[in-house]
Amino acid sequence: MPNPKRRHSQQRSAKRRTHYVAQEVTLSKDTTTGEAHVRHRAHVSEGKLFYKGKLVAEKAPLKA
Repeated sequence: MPNPKRRHSQQRSAKRRTHYVAQEVTLSKDTTTGEAHVRHRAHVSEGKLFYKGKLVAEKAPLKA
C-alpha cells in the first residue's frame, strides 16, 4: 500500500475540512395531520405511522 512521503500540514487539513458543515433539516407540513415533520421520512402522529400523507401502519413501531 502506498504511504505518504511527507506529512500534510495543518493548513492543508483545515482547507479540506472547510466543507464539513452540518445541514439544516428541511421540515414539511403533512397534508393529512397538519404536523411538521422531516422531509422524506415517516413520522408518528397519534400513535399511527404516516408517510407522504398516507397511513402506513395503524400501530407505530416501538423505539429501541
